[in-house]
Amino acid sequence: MASNAPNKKLKIAVLTSGGDSAGMNAVVRAVVKAGILKGCETWVVREGYEGLVKGNSVQVNRPDPIQVSLANLPKDLADDSVVRNLRFGDGPLLREGEGDANDSDYSLKGRYIVRVGWDDVRGWMGEGGTLIGTARSAAFRTPEGRYEAAKNLIKEGIDAIVVCGGDGSLTGADLFRAEWPSLVEQLLANNEITAEQASLYGHLRIVGLVGSIDNDMSMTDLTIGAPTALHRICEAIDSINSTASSHSRAFVIEVMGRHCGWLALIAGVSAGADFIFIPESPPEAESWEDEMCEIIKAHRAVGKRKTIVLIAEGAHDKHLNPINAEQVKEVLAGRLGLDTRVTCLGHIQRGGRPCALDRILPTLQGVEAVNALLEATPDTPSYMIGINENKITRKPLVDAVKQTKEAAKAIGEKDFKRAMSLRDSEFAESLQAFYAVSTLKQTPVPDSQKLRVAIMHIGAPAGGMNAATRTAVRYCLSRGHEPIAVYNGFKGLLNSNVSPLSWLRVDNWMTRGGSELGTNRAQPDIDLGGVAAKFQKHGFDAVLLIGGFEAFTSLCIMEKARESYPAFNIPMVHLPATISNNVPLTDYSLGSDTSLNALVDACDAIKQSASASRNRVFVVETQGGNCGYIATMGALAVGAVVVYTPEVGIDLGRLKTDVSFIKSRYQLDVRGKAEGRLVIRNENASDIYTTDVITKILKEEGGTLFDSRSASLGHTLQGGIPSPTDRARAVRLTMKCMTFLEHETNILRTMPEKGRRARKESAAVITIQGSHIKLSPA
Repeated sequence: MASNAPNKKLKIAVLTSGGDSAGMNAVVRAVVKAGILKGCETWVVREGYEGLVKGNSVQVNRPDPIQVSLANLPKDLADDSVVRNLRFGDGPLLREGEGDANDSDYSLKGRYIVRVGWDDVRGWMGEGGTLIGTARSAAFRTPEGRYEAAKNLIKEGIDAIVVCGGDGSLTGADLFRAEWPSLVEQLLANNEITAEQASLYGHLRIVGLVGSIDNDMSMTDLTIGAPTALHRICEAIDSINSTASSHSRAFVIEVMGRHCGWLALIAGVSAGADFIFIPESPPEAESWEDEMCEIIKAHRAVGKRKTIVLIAEGAHDKHLNPINAEQVKEVLAGRLGLDTRVTCLGHIQRGGRPCALDRILPTLQGVEAVNALLEATPDTPSYMIGINENKITRKPLVDAVKQTKEAAKAIGEKDFKRAMSLRDSEFAESLQAFYAVSTLKQTPVPDSQKLRVAIMHIGAPAGGMNAATRTAVRYCLSRGHEPIAVYNGFKGLLNSNVSPLSWLRVDNWMTRGGSELGTNRAQPDIDLGGVAAKFQKHGFDAVLLIGGFEAFTSLCIMEKARESYPAFNIPMVHLPATISNNVPLTDYSLGSDTSLNALVDACDAIKQSASASRNRVFVVETQGGNCGYIATMGALAVGAVVVYTPEVGIDLGRLKTDVSFIKSRYQLDVRGKAEGRLVIRNENASDIYTTDVITKILKEEGGTLFDSRSASLGHTLQGGIPSPTDRARAVRLTMKCMTFLEHETNILRTMPEKGRRARKESAAVITIQGSHIKLSPA
């Protein structure tokens, strides 16, 4: 069958299928906007594959796509592809859920494949679930159903599809593409399409994005919706913690995850649970009851007042006998005499506003999906768009689905080691970390390898600092090392403000924001000799520095001073933690996700106020110092119209262009239905064009079109309770830091004691670079 004509405009349809997840609307928005910017026509399919099968049984006269006069617009803007595809009238019906209303003269009844424009997906970023609907379609599973779906797509001239759903949805997509040539032949033979249509639409392009709260797809680290579900779970556990501690109770909390225990595992790590049940790694003991009770009894013996047990809905013992929350409750109450309650979170995990990551990730993946469609040929595979560490990836869809099914098969065959190997690397590392920091069980090193490890916070506070400290302390204790807290940074060290930390002391630190150790921007060169003397006096064998750019420079200062001060010839590692995300070499710092979520919460509220006023622009100032990360990613997450960063700066020409753009944008709005808009400005974007100056310029130039206000978020961006992402990454990265310190100390101690010098590599920063985690020399 002939492939598409080279000059034919690509028509892209996007659909959501299977279980809903937060971030699906961001996918639809991104695909629509990226498609329009690339010169494509964009469509949505209502109710998933069921909408493909039903197609459009009625035709309507669409409202004028623009609904405004273009007479006063510059010619280049009037001819712009965004303007020509601005709106087609169905966006409000989709967003407000009025598509199937009975009392309306204009509805979506009988129309399941709907063309949409730029403004039709306005405001979708912050909505939970999926506004275009989803359904598990029995009809599409049949050859007859797929035949109808192909006919309906060709009828509308669509030959490119983005599918956002789970493994079942993506399996259906790949099957549909494989059958497409034969379906076109059948349609032609049955006179359902013309020979010209058969020639034009001989090749179906399909790209899959994984929408699943379970994070159960192989070959990607994260699925769309999983971060928000994790937020919902951790919010619930954080609330339960206080009542559990007050009454010294035990709580058994059931979370979703039939075949994948990611939610239970990462929530267990992030919320400081005592015990978890996940399908991939059931308790090793013949009696899971004995194993659980032994661990929890030990926790109670050292004085812990609360007990949290997390159980995935697909939990079982090593013989595949199901384990449920009520069974666990009976064991805790019966054997340990604990006042125990059960909480099943259920569909709460699916709902609510998407977190920052579930806005940013779907947006980046949606853009990549459009690029993949444009580059697709009959010979390229259908791709799944995923993420590996911090890099957006394309993987053959069929391979990802196959590996995902292999994991479920391995569990069914009791091959739990293989099931674990089929999950991403973070999964196994997180499970190992959970056992290391949640139990009192020790695997001590020989006395000759034991360490006194100093833990310091340097720079401004950031979410995840305390979670990292808790992890370091508990890892040290499990290995027989001595964790030493240095309070108030180098100033505190010079005052000998140091003391050991205990297992129970740090128990509640996982959920605490700020810095429990105290932190400031002082660096060791305030008194380098004095700092070295204190290192020697307190017998530090290794140092963990947690902080931002100041911690990085402190590490560099001490590494360079090793020749003059032998006390610095010990392994030292820096764990980046700063909301600015400005540490060299790494893509990610602890605290930046917490800060982004604080920004999203604030901007959602500000935008609500701006939209209520219909025609108001808010200039929102963010922290970030000389790094525009928070401003840029925040602008992406909240749908800002303009962002100003120190890296790009602000000049008069750019301001003029931006003001002209905003004015034109308000001219294009439907009269009386203009929305509020946001301009995000980093605090150091310009010394001249301050937030106040930009606000006044917009107010003056806006005239009768729009008003302007400003808001400075300030230190609220340091956040309150750290986000689950920052907590989980703190645990994972800290574990790698601690093993690094052990490894480097063992190398150092093999050298002759006299004149011993640490390797340059023993002073390092743990970094995320693209798809890899690396320990990079300072």
